[in-house]
Amino acid sequence: MSGRLMPCSPEEIGSLFLFEKLSPEQLGQLCAAGRVELFEPGPVYTEGEPATCFYVMIEGTVVLSRRVGGDDVEVSRTSQRGVYAGSMQAYLGDRVPQVYNNSMRVTEPTRFFVLPGEKFSDFMQEWFPMAVHLLEGLFFGSKSTQRAVGQRERLLALGSLSAGLTHELNNPAAAAVRATATLRERVGKMRHKLAIIAQGNYAPEVMANLIDIQDRTAERVAKAPTLSPLEASDREDAVTDWLDDHDIQNGWRLAPTFVQAGLDVDWLDQVAAAVDEELLPNAIGWLNYTVETELLMDEINDSTNRISHLVDAAKQYSQLDRAPFQNADVHELLDSTLLMLSGKIGQQIKVVKEYDRTLPKIPAYPAELNQVWTNLIDNAVAAINGAGGEGTLTVRTALDRERLLVEFRDTGPGVPKEIRSRIFDPFFTTKPVGEGTGLGLDISWRIVVNKHHGTLQVESEPGDTRFQVLLPLTAAESDTTEELE
Repeated sequence: MSGRLMPCSPEEIGSLFLFEKLSPEQLGQLCAAGRVELFEPGPVYTEGEPATCFYVMIEGTVVLSRRVGGDDVEVSRTSQRGVYAGSMQAYLGDRVPQVYNNSMRVTEPTRFFVLPGEKFSDFMQEWFPMAVHLLEGLFFGSKSTQRAVGQRERLLALGSLSAGLTHELNNPAAAAVRATATLRERVGKMRHKLAIIAQGNYAPEVMANLIDIQDRTAERVAKAPTLSPLEASDREDAVTDWLDDHDIQNGWRLAPTFVQAGLDVDWLDQVAAAVDEELLPNAIGWLNYTVETELLMDEINDSTNRISHLVDAAKQYSQLDRAPFQNADVHELLDSTLLMLSGKIGQQIKVVKEYDRTLPKIPAYPAELNQVWTNLIDNAVAAINGAGGEGTLTVRTALDRERLLVEFRDTGPGVPKEIRSRIFDPFFTTKPVGEGTGLGLDISWRIVVNKHHGTLQVESEPGDTRFQVLLPLTAAESDTTEELE
């Protein structure tokens, strides 16, 4: 937007704090290279447009805002003479994108001294060469520091997750190893029992009945119902009595295995009717080994499936085999993060998922969103642990107007009002020395706001703290060139 041209007075320009040390000759060159413009209330420039001009306010009122999601959020409003905005980094040339990083509007007739960006760069290089070198070092040094700090924070999170993942993998792996060793022993005993039965010179139809009972027993194990402790106890007593009545030794040891496998007195009656009384003890012993091997194979299957599930979750969390920018299901990302952090969350904290599964996939950087979830869940767990270690973490998704809401709610002590405005500042932490970097929320804010054009906010009172991430449902125009397809 252009304003109405006004006379440029070197004396007036020299009264602004940016230019008060310039010589009359330099002020004359400024007026010759630039112009004074009067803008009526309304926009002056828009965030994301090519940054072509450097603006210095002479008089009036200016408002700066940033686009967050679909909203313009006001970040500054002032009537102070001499404030400046626009192409402030023109002296860096094409080494950085020269675009307006905010939007500017005026709320009353406002005069600016307007200097084309390339002229601003020329004057800076000519008049302040040392300052330009220092500013370049500050700018690129700050960017480098931010990258290093972000990488350090990711490594800290990865170290914590790796320890948790190792613990989670160790349990099913150890269970599978134990079950495999026990299975080998049971199979050996089964072969021994079969040899004893085979030496009994039983008729072929008796052996066929026994094999048929074995097959049907294995099928019954696969369909075993889940019993309550009281139901299991009652059934174990009944099975023990049946085995004792039929002179089966150590019936009390066999009963729990049979009940776990879904076998009951009626099934044992069918076994007794199918074999001779002389064969019954050996048949029951052989079926016991059959049941045990089936249960052990189920345990091995469950353990290896658990390991596979954890590996899949780790791949989903790290996004190692995925494009950096893609259409992502936030629920998959949340589930993988919760699984990766399950060891850290522990048993005392109840996790409640309130997902709206009808929500669409959104364009995002999934690996970086997983880092946000990690930071917010970690903070919630720390808050609950600090309040005694028992509590509830609720993860909720919903549609909030035209944005997708991901909310992390914990029952911890809350964020004190006096520090609420500082929690997103870099290096601010309430954790003890050595336990927190103070960067988690700062990095999360930059990932959500700067990279995803979303919002990260907090609502808190004792016993109810909610960190809310609001993400746009569609990609910003500047993101469409990324690897979305």
